[in-house]
Amino acid sequence: MNWFSHFLSAQPLLALFLTIAIGYWLGSLSVRGFALGSGAVLFVGLAVGALVPTLTLPPLLGNLGLMLFLYGVGIAYGAQFLRGLSSAAGMKANAAALIAVLAALGLTLAAVAWWPDMELSKALGAYAGAGTSTAALQAAIAVFGTASATGYSVAYPVGVAIPILMLGLYNAWRRPVLAQTRPATLLVEEVDVEEFSVLGMSIASISQTLPTGVTIAALRRGHHNLGATPQTELQRGDVLALTGTDRAALRHAALRLGPADPGRMLRDRSELDYGRFFVSSPAVAGKRLSELTLPPELGARILHLRRSDVDLAPHEDRIFEFGDRVGVLAPRESFAALSKLFGDSVRGTGEVGYIGLGVGVTLGLALGAIVWPLPLLGRFSLGFAGLLLVALMLGWRRRTGPLQWAMPLSANLVLRNFGLTVFLAVVGISSGATFAATVAHSGLMYLLLGSAIVATLVAVTLIVAVGIFRLPFDTAAGVVAGATGNPAILGFANRIAPTDKPDIGYAMIFPSMTVVKILLVQAVALWGGST
Repeated sequence: MNWFSHFLSAQPLLALFLTIAIGYWLGSLSVRGFALGSGAVLFVGLAVGALVPTLTLPPLLGNLGLMLFLYGVGIAYGAQFLRGLSSAAGMKANAAALIAVLAALGLTLAAVAWWPDMELSKALGAYAGAGTSTAALQAAIAVFGTASATGYSVAYPVGVAIPILMLGLYNAWRRPVLAQTRPATLLVEEVDVEEFSVLGMSIASISQTLPTGVTIAALRRGHHNLGATPQTELQRGDVLALTGTDRAALRHAALRLGPADPGRMLRDRSELDYGRFFVSSPAVAGKRLSELTLPPELGARILHLRRSDVDLAPHEDRIFEFGDRVGVLAPRESFAALSKLFGDSVRGTGEVGYIGLGVGVTLGLALGAIVWPLPLLGRFSLGFAGLLLVALMLGWRRRTGPLQWAMPLSANLVLRNFGLTVFLAVVGISSGATFAATVAHSGLMYLLLGSAIVATLVAVTLIVAVGIFRLPFDTAAGVVAGATGNPAILGFANRIAPTDKPDIGYAMIFPSMTVVKILLVQAVALWGGST
């Protein structure tokens, strides 16, 4: 193996990507629903670092990876995070997660005080690993060096496994009843206008009386399909096309107008047709529907947006995102102009606005570099927590004038997953040389500590969220996933609670608890380093 070790030592980039490839392959292996995911890259990196102790990678490479990960998280979840802070359910969810994170940290510090052989640096690493918080690990590494990576790597597997086990046991024990939700799909109802009470009324007046989410998309009169303009007055014999995502609401609206006449309009597409266009134009993405003015000569009407396989009803505050598919009713000859307006490029939905990325990261790193006075601890800087906070604000804003902060979902996923993978690989390789000896000497101690930390984190979150705040289980499962931080836990929560609430809970909690963990670990590390 000497020749192979020398070869890897001389080829650090090759070693880095070999670590990533093997780590992702191992992370994809599932045993009874448990998989390490990207966390396996860390363990492969530790093995490579132990086998090739002379292999070194520049720390800047790992910092770049973590920076991309945190910025992508902030841009993706900024809007949900701030909405969660402003809603009653969101404040309860954040309070439950905060109490649990503080309880877990209290347990960590009590173990350091009670267990003479336990080192604060590795205990904080175990705290970060039990909460699967790579960003918190970086805060510990900034003070103690790579020693914290040992505790992190020992605790990380239980940080993934124990929340899955505890959520599964709670679900089997309590069998909570969930409010089932299904992805919305666009529905169409065609109705003959025969009710005397609506004859002569304008479409604008009728629309105000329809159930929420139901719109009049088009009108057929005299064998011609026409756009439904607000000023048009209804006549006997007209046929209206109603659209919505709630079948009961559609039928209720149809009963007020006349009998159903399915297929009367949809069979004739000679004058009006339905088309879908990808949003890939920076001029449209980030705008609200009320801010987008379709040229009148196009005769077009937006019926709905489809995002992540879900149909969304159009309303004035709906914000266009890169990758949205906009359903439009318009004359066929207007399709070319509509395609140009929206961009309609699949390729464009995977591109990153590097001007916005550069400016956003610069602002975040600048905030993180500011040194603040902190009582009892001296001088203090936010570090990468500042980057995450700025990214959350920019993710909420979406755009500022010509600067586009938001990025396509596919590009965001690639950016942050690649960044996290690079960081884990660099940390693993850098700390692998001392990992084996430390684990052999005190690995069981940090394994037990990590298990106790994550069990406390999950138990306290469930007790406070469900028992005290009375949040439904599917929301609480998302809160647990956000507090513990690993996407694999969120995936399991979605399997046992198949609604959209785990995703919403995760989006509300993960960014805030990431910032809290960074700040807590940094504060304790500075305190420990000064004593």
